[in-house]
Amino acid sequence: MKKETLQQRADIINKSLHYIYKNIETNITLEELASLNNISKFHFHRIFKDETKENFSNILTSIRLQKAANLLISNKHSTITEISNNCGYSSHSSFIKAFKKRFNFTPTQWKNGAFNEYSKNIIHNKYFKHLNIEANIKVKEEIYCAYIRHKGYSKDIKYTWERLRALAFQNNIQEYEEIGLHHDNPSITPLENCNYVAAITIPKDMKLNNSISTLIIPKSLCAVFKYSGEYGDIINLIRYIHHEWIENKGYEITTLPTYIKYIKNHLIENGNFEIEVNVPIRVI
Repeated sequence: MKKETLQQRADIINKSLHYIYKNIETNITLEELASLNNISKFHFHRIFKDETKENFSNILTSIRLQKAANLLISNKHSTITEISNNCGYSSHSSFIKAFKKRFNFTPTQWKNGAFNEYSKNIIHNKYFKHLNIEANIKVKEEIYCAYIRHKGYSKDIKYTWERLRALAFQNNIQEYEEIGLHHDNPSITPLENCNYVAAITIPKDMKLNNSISTLIIPKSLCAVFKYSGEYGDIINLIRYIHHEWIENKGYEITTLPTYIKYIKNHLIENGNFEIEVNVPIRVI
């Protein structure tokens, strides 16, 4: 397969997944994403399955349920109906059925603490470190990025970051910030299955060639944490924010992904990291 074709297919997947995450509360259809990519429904479905190894409907359902499972933990003041609607379910009964099939608990059981039973085989004790840090609440402006998707939280993320830096050089992007987008809560999703995006900031009007995909992190109200530590601590920090910090603060977490600005990127450089963690929130 020619490299142009490979990039076109990658861009279709990237654009489609970004659209799903950005519009998770809506009724997203196969036809809608095919139109977004200016290809036929049949052609889109074939490319999507070839590149992801899964059907479009399975991935869409998985993303919806992962988001819902996280909100049920973090957003104690939202009803199950509100959370299901925020994740794209118009039918309460279909959401309960799908959720129980995926997690073996009803949404009510999950919200009342059953997620601890589910998570005990996912969370490793080494990530249970005591944290007690606070955040500043800020409105963060939209950010234009070039990016590469990566599956799993592991040390091989280093190679994705190296490739992204190489693409930056190749596209003459000389000054940029490095940002990691975390779509999944590692208390719910095994680390090897977590969806991660490695991104660099680019000027709003910058035109890139087809070797790299782009996205916009939307303007949002965020809880902003400054933190430094060692490899593995970011996973613990994300868990702390979603399970402990958010409680009784007067805010709830949205479906937008947490994103991290790396002041020092330990995923590609040796030693400890320095980061700014931005968690999109809303006032209760």
